[in-house]
Amino acid sequence: MCDAGPRRASRQWAIPRWLSLCLLLCLLGVSGARRAPKVPRCPATCSCTKDSAFCVDTKAIPKSFPPGIISLTMVNAAFTEIPEGAFSHLHLLQFLFIENNDIQALSKYTFRGLKSLAHLSLSNNNLQTLPRDLFKHLDILTDLDLRGNSFRCDCKIKWLVDWMEKTNTSVPAIYCASPFEFQGRRIHDLTPRDFNCISADFAVYETFPFQSVSVESYEFKGDRFAVFAQPDTGMCTLYMWDHVEMVFRKYHNITSRSAVYCKPVVINNTLYMVVAQLFGGSHIYKWEEDPQRFVKIQDIDTTRVRKPNFVETFQLDGDWYFAVADSSKAGTTSLYRWNSNGFYSHQSLHPWHRDTHVEFLEVDGKPRLILSSASQPPVVYQWNRNQRQFAFHSQISSTADVQMVKHFWVRKALYLCLTRFIGDSKILRWEGQRFVEVQTLPSRGSMAVYPFTVGQRQYLLLGSDFSFSRVYLWDDLTQRFQPFQELNLRAPRAFSLVSVDNKDILLASSFKGDTLAYQHLLVDLSAK
Repeated sequence: MCDAGPRRASRQWAIPRWLSLCLLLCLLGVSGARRAPKVPRCPATCSCTKDSAFCVDTKAIPKSFPPGIISLTMVNAAFTEIPEGAFSHLHLLQFLFIENNDIQALSKYTFRGLKSLAHLSLSNNNLQTLPRDLFKHLDILTDLDLRGNSFRCDCKIKWLVDWMEKTNTSVPAIYCASPFEFQGRRIHDLTPRDFNCISADFAVYETFPFQSVSVESYEFKGDRFAVFAQPDTGMCTLYMWDHVEMVFRKYHNITSRSAVYCKPVVINNTLYMVVAQLFGGSHIYKWEEDPQRFVKIQDIDTTRVRKPNFVETFQLDGDWYFAVADSSKAGTTSLYRWNSNGFYSHQSLHPWHRDTHVEFLEVDGKPRLILSSASQPPVVYQWNRNQRQFAFHSQISSTADVQMVKHFWVRKALYLCLTRFIGDSKILRWEGQRFVEVQTLPSRGSMAVYPFTVGQRQYLLLGSDFSFSRVYLWDDLTQRFQPFQELNLRAPRAFSLVSVDNKDILLASSFKGDTLAYQHLLVDLSAK
């Protein structure tokens, strides 16, 4: 009797096998239904068929479409840009129509992954340019429609012109909306040569950890050198270009007390250095090879040159000369001539006028000197071959406060630039009888100007003590200088261009900061 109770309880709660089997099958059926993938539906703003989708007023490109879509049309879209890989989930697409929208920008990789795309329309949008190589990986693209866009035909679209010349893709005619010189022209009719896409940039290349008030570059025995006058040490410091490391390396010093200008001149394969000093007199040094050093060979008359500011060297009628601009009230700008073994006093010019600069040039075959002065407008002296002397010729304009006058040539036309510390600088052109003003340039605080050419480019660099120094580029169309670039230089006093080892290096002395070297770099604007 004791065992009867438990056995009855076991029979009472037992589950039939057939019922257990049914429950298991039901559970498996439910679990399997949950794991089955859902078929993507057609987006709310689109109408879909078995293999196509037509979308209107879409705020963004839908993330999913029904499988098998090979044709997609998007009109009146509510977005203006299409990002990278926007259609990469539609890798079967063969036809893509993005038409009658306000699309303004595309990513370079907008159509990434569309290997099967054969027809693409971007017509009637607001595209002004297209990213470079936008269609590069659309290998089987046969039709491209770009009509109805306002393309700006500049360097950013040069790649498209080149691509259209080479591609087998059919592209209906499209036209330039701007700029003015291309307005209305068929892009098919343009060639890559129609675009001037090479620009330039001056980038800091090397920094010299000292201040300087003058810089000159020269070539001697196959090497390139630069010499700086340093106000802190009073020395002339020479640097030589290292053809291996592609930098300037310190080479030698000329010990002096107060050098303000160090002027090299090579005569009969011998290097001389005119060292103009504020105190202790100015001197001429000669370079000796064994041992390598500069040896002082001559003193410059201190009764004539008391406060030198600049030294100009030139060759005239087979003889070498140098002129020293004297900026003291009692000094005299003086001319010296080479005479087989030294420079000797040749002529006194412009006494009592506090001259700041001397510029040698030839005007209609006649050698002239232009003297800038702190006390009067620039004056011109002309060479008299009979007397072998310079005689006063004329005065340039009525402009005072001219710190420096530099000349340059553009297409056989002679120009001068007069730089001023207080007022605007001026560009003058030689008109056969006189120099005529053709342009003014803002240059408050300027004490140095430097016209120079790199390749076919004519530049003008105006230094400033109060703001950025400005580089201007000559524009052949307007026959004027146009602003090009600003350089962060502190109180520049002189510039010099060195072209070596396929590099163009602009040296810039600074009275209040580090002396700098800038490299002139060419930039292809069509590659951006």
